[in-house]
Formats: sequence, C-alpha cells, structure tokens
Amino acid sequence: MTCIRDVVQEVMSTGYLSLHTENKLRQMLQTTHYGTDDINAFANLQLAAMSGKVKQESRELYQLAIMQQF
Repeated sequence: MTCIRDVVQEVMSTGYLSLHTENKLRQMLQTTHYGTDDINAFANLQLAAMSGKVKQESRELYQLAIMQQF
C-alpha cells in the first residue's frame, strides 16, 4: 500500500496536484494509520501549494469558473 509521504513526494516532484491525487490524499488521511513522516510530508505539501510551488488542479478549475462568470 502506498503511504501518504510517497504520494506527496510524487506531487512535489511534478509540481502539480491533480484532482485525482487530491481526493486520494483526502481518503488516505481519513482511512489510513499514518505516522509523523506522513503528517510532515502532508504539511510540506500544504505549504508548497500555498506558496505556489505546487499548482492545484482544483484551484485552477475554481479560478476558471470565477472568470467565466464575468
């Protein structure tokens, strides 16, 4: 089974968080027993997304939807 930190490492290497991967991480956080390394990796992913180092498909789709309203 894949651990959270492995998924985060893949996202960090590509610089892109797809909807599929975002949902996978959400499900893993709800159903998986995880350790400190996984939590630290997830926190680092959040920081990378907030700083723009990782782009989020969900955020891009949201911004596109907002732009189409005008």
